Amino acid sequence: MKTITFLTALLVSATTFAQNYDEALVPAYTLPDPLVLLNGQPVSDAKTWEKARRPEILRLFENNVYGVMPKDMDSIRFETLRQNASAMNGRAILKETCITVYRNGQSVAIGLTLFVPKNASKPAPVFLLINNRPKSNTDPDRNTKSPFWPAEMAINSGYAIAAFQVSDLAPDDKTKFTEGALRLYPDHLRMGNGMKAIGAWAWGASRVMDFFEKEPLVDAKKVALVGHSRGGKTSLWAAAQDQRFAIAISNCSGNTGAALARRQFGERIRIINTRFPHWFNDNYKQFNDRENDLPVDQHMLIALIAPRPVYATNATKDLWADPTGTFLALKNAEKVYALFMRKSALPASPPPVNQAIERSVIGYHNREGEHDMTEPDWQHFIQFTNYHFKQK
Repeated sequence: MKTITFLTALLVSATTFAQNYDEALVPAYTLPDPLVLLNGQPVSDAKTWEKARRPEILRLFENNVYGVMPKDMDSIRFETLRQNASAMNGRAILKETCITVYRNGQSVAIGLTLFVPKNASKPAPVFLLINNRPKSNTDPDRNTKSPFWPAEMAINSGYAIAAFQVSDLAPDDKTKFTEGALRLYPDHLRMGNGMKAIGAWAWGASRVMDFFEKEPLVDAKKVALVGHSRGGKTSLWAAAQDQRFAIAISNCSGNTGAALARRQFGERIRIINTRFPHWFNDNYKQFNDRENDLPVDQHMLIALIAPRPVYATNATKDLWADPTGTFLALKNAEKVYALFMRKSALPASPPPVNQAIERSVIGYHNREGEHDMTEPDWQHFIQFTNYHFKQK
């Protein structure tokens, strides 16, 4: 009897979460136009975009997908926990900081690991990683050197590199996610458009930016925000919300990240909302199996970052994240960048595998391999950032 029950459960699960990997089965769809106001009026210039259309789209994402971003707090404190002026065999300065935010008698502490080039002649541009993997991947003592966060590569290229753990803001667990930033904003748990885990992680990225603006070792006007997978979803949302981030980099972010939902290819909204019910706001669940009813799609999230540069990636063995849908989302954001006279160099169709589009306001590559973030990915991130920050 137990065997029959188990096999039945597997069959139901397979039916519920059946996914499409066949381009011929992608349904017909029409994307919402980012350059048409809700009242039907066209948007033809950057001023109208900034004053009218951008706020509309931001609210649509807040109310229907990611949740509203809280703005108020009582205070914020930055405490240096450790500083080593001879890290990486004397090539870098290591600074570990605790960022503590207070509100209504509650607090949340965000641990930040930061390396800065030792002999930098001016404040350094910085890569900030939203780390959704174990802390060992961003080991401050460098006993473990993970290709997921190649700090030495960044330092050797003239960049500072930093990371914080998503678990400090919201443990990635459907019951424990409330044990971080949401203790400061418990009302969000009762709101249909309240932020959940990904909103909390994005909120935390902005608190790190608050610190960067006070930290003389880094250039707060040259911060490239990096995220992989669920972290890549977060990097796009954080950069859309907080225009202080100069560049957004989204690695293999897929559904509700950089890939179009309406293609219904790979992971779909029902799957992500069922497996990870703590990531997005409660209102998003009403769009399970109803992608075409969403008032937004992910090209509009990318457009919210305009005119700032965006780089997105995929991997050939990660069809779950829909490489074609990611490329099409980027392409459909181009006309918003054009309002700012920012011309994209993306080709008309997806580039060949391992061919990176780096010298463009919207960059992209599809790397051969698995769902991961690797040193070759980071090499492209650095080249893309060199181009925009005019680094040698």
